[in-house]
Amino acid sequence: MERRVAFESSFAIAEAVKMADIDVCAAYPITPQTHIVERVAQLVANGELDANYIPVESEHSALSACLGSSAAGGRTFIATSGQGLELMHEVVYVASGMRLPIVMSVCNRALSVPLSIWGDHSDVMSVRDTGWIQIFAENAQQAFDLTLCAFHIAGDPAVLLPTMIHIDGFHLSHVIEPVLLPEQEKVFGFLPKYHHPFALDVNNPVAMGDFALPDLYTEAKVAHDMALRNSIKVILQVWQKFGEEFGREYSPVETYGAEDADILLLTMGSFSEVAMEAIDRLKRAGEKVGLVRLRLWRPFPFEQFRRTVGRAKLLIVLDRALSVGGPGPVCSEVQAALYHLKEKPQVIGFIGGLGGRDISVEGFQNMIHRGMGKANQGKLGEIEVFDVREK
Repeated sequence: MERRVAFESSFAIAEAVKMADIDVCAAYPITPQTHIVERVAQLVANGELDANYIPVESEHSALSACLGSSAAGGRTFIATSGQGLELMHEVVYVASGMRLPIVMSVCNRALSVPLSIWGDHSDVMSVRDTGWIQIFAENAQQAFDLTLCAFHIAGDPAVLLPTMIHIDGFHLSHVIEPVLLPEQEKVFGFLPKYHHPFALDVNNPVAMGDFALPDLYTEAKVAHDMALRNSIKVILQVWQKFGEEFGREYSPVETYGAEDADILLLTMGSFSEVAMEAIDRLKRAGEKVGLVRLRLWRPFPFEQFRRTVGRAKLLIVLDRALSVGGPGPVCSEVQAALYHLKEKPQVIGFIGGLGGRDISVEGFQNMIHRGMGKANQGKLGEIEVFDVREK
């Protein structure tokens, strides 16, 4: 029996961490993720979670501590945001290259300069190529569910890769929503007891993350890439199992009202729920529009994505990060995914919601109509930052 509680999304993640029965959490506070690690610290302090909690002096140190705990065979959790993710950037690569199944919550935040504590996807895109599995949540329930799934996915012997769960800073991290919490025994039935098959053993010492000469480096990176791409098999299996156990289904690419749509809007994260209302309004007005939500960012779900959007006439992509001097990172990824298809939608890209700026329902309606106008005028290569004040 599940119980319904009102939880801030950050607390929902901490509750999933408790139910996953982690061994170690290393933490450094940074807005807007601080509530997650504060809550985990409280759970450890009051005896609800039997884990080692390591306070450190920086995010770089936090993830470095997690390297050690994960390599030693401990189920390990960490959270960060924005500039903190950037400070640990060097170690992010190390965790994935060493195949350490750490789970990290990232409360997405804009990067300096100017300094901003509010959310966009700048930090996500800065770690796009670090070799981690990366999954987006849209609300508190998904943040809880997908965190549980992340421990299952990351620790699977066929995967052994660190995993990020992305939630939008403030728009989701600090919002209180109803969350269904399962019984602990049912979680234990879903989530296998963690065992790293290659954990460090003092009686049989090995070296990890060694120096590699040029005649080995390429092969090591290709093996890493293959492992990440192949992880989608386990991701699908875990999400299917979760759906069977708890009745909530997840997919790498999800849609809303897209069955008969000629025009699709693509979003990631919490703004998707605002976009749903825009789609409903346009449908009531007789427009054949739908929404595509990209849940799995890495590995990119090429097959599922092509199957989902291939029949549309127009795909409008919202990026919430500015790739300075280039196209939006999600838009360019989408174009690459569709490149070889003979029949494919036209792609129009917008960049918006930077630094925590809201996009309203009316804003999404306007974006869709502007995208339709651009497509009719053949302006497919233009980059438009949405809702920029002229003065």
